[in-house]
Amino acid sequence: MSRILVALLWLIHWLPLSVQAPIGRGLGKLLYWVIPARRKVTLTNLRLCFPALSEAERKALAKEHFALAGRSMIERGLAWFAPEARLRRLVRIDGEERLKALVDARQPVILLTPHFLGLDLGGTRMAISFDCVSIYARQKDPVIDRWLYHGRSRFGSQQLLRRDESVRASIKAMKEIRPFYYLPDMDNGPHESIFVPFFGVPAATLSALPRLAKLGGAVVMPCITRMLPGGQGYVVELGEPWSDFPTADVEADVRRMNACIEDHVRTMPAQYYWVHRRFKTRPPGEPKLY
Repeated sequence: MSRILVALLWLIHWLPLSVQAPIGRGLGKLLYWVIPARRKVTLTNLRLCFPALSEAERKALAKEHFALAGRSMIERGLAWFAPEARLRRLVRIDGEERLKALVDARQPVILLTPHFLGLDLGGTRMAISFDCVSIYARQKDPVIDRWLYHGRSRFGSQQLLRRDESVRASIKAMKEIRPFYYLPDMDNGPHESIFVPFFGVPAATLSALPRLAKLGGAVVMPCITRMLPGGQGYVVELGEPWSDFPTADVEADVRRMNACIEDHVRTMPAQYYWVHRRFKTRPPGEPKLY
């Protein structure tokens, strides 16, 4: 089955993005109805994070999220198969010169990359311009695992690390001036996490960002991939490097990270990865939310 999926993505990737986009949106709208468990997770997350919205508004936002998630699935074929020239046309980088200046100055950098739906194509486009390091989680399906790995490593000299080797190896790679494409905003359980607010809800949040920045002597730069409407493509937005980070207060630093992610989510709420059970791990004594 997975080989058939890869073959379909290969066939579809030849189509113009203006044709791929509605195919993907149609798939996502179908998935909204056929995966009730993920629909429930999405609606729960939206209720917790946007309590001011009405139920009808949250349902509309959830449907748009699934439509865009379908797009990201279909358009992943571009990350796997499209040539460099086409990816450069479809995915632009705003602020590329800012990161290049840091790399040229031999300054280690952590790219703070929240889970927006376009991050796979954003990561592939970044790999065209920069030799990066990132964390790679192996997939259960060996076919999908191979193609995901291929998509993330086929340009330049990328370094993909397993989770169990991430800290020491990522610091070494950063000191070799590889920007670290770092995704910190999933609920990975209580290990190495602290509870800080995310949209006002206590969320188990990895506390590694300030530690990695300190150990690697790295600056933190927000890296946000935005899906544009229809066939307009994508844009990777590289923000200003953070000043006064890290501090002596780890909790304050992690709160700053979550606040930064919140600010970007508010600019494109349908594009955040709401199907993830972000609030799965609860503080002691609090009831489950899913």
